[in-house]
Amino acid sequence: MNGILLLIPFLLIRFALMPALNKNAIGRAAYFAPVRGKERIAYCIYQTSNVGVFVYLLFLAIKVDFSLKFYAGLVCYLLGLCLCIVTVVNFSFPDDTGLNTNGIYKFSRNPMYVAYFVCFLGMTILTQSLILLGIVCIFQISAHWIILAEERWCLEKFGVPYEQYMKRVRRYI
Repeated sequence: MNGILLLIPFLLIRFALMPALNKNAIGRAAYFAPVRGKERIAYCIYQTSNVGVFVYLLFLAIKVDFSLKFYAGLVCYLLGLCLCIVTVVNFSFPDDTGLNTNGIYKFSRNPMYVAYFVCFLGMTILTQSLILLGIVCIFQISAHWIILAEERWCLEKFGVPYEQYMKRVRRYI
């Protein structure tokens, strides 16, 4: 079974569910906070590694061997998809100011990035590809710099409410 099939549910959640819930949500999700200095490099690496995950899956096969590794990958992948659904639903309905602090956002300031990582990690385990694992690690490390830029932008946009939110809720988990 081709690895690209793993992307279909992910892309449907990301690009079909979100606008179905709230037409403005996809625009908000596609917006990247302004990056400065070295963050520009991280942004380029982030986008390149994201494309790398998608393209490299074209050349991989899912190893369906019913081993412990297969089931671990399947659990990780499905957990990632479930987290994606929850984050997309919660992201689609911010408060009146545009800030997301309800649902899963009560536990993580960046649950969508966590969901992507868990889902991509599941894809990596299912395809048993060390190269894909490397791409996913690069994706996640560069995502951290994007998150720092987003947090700076949120502090500028939302001010004290976001600062208080940062004190209450962890960046990841």
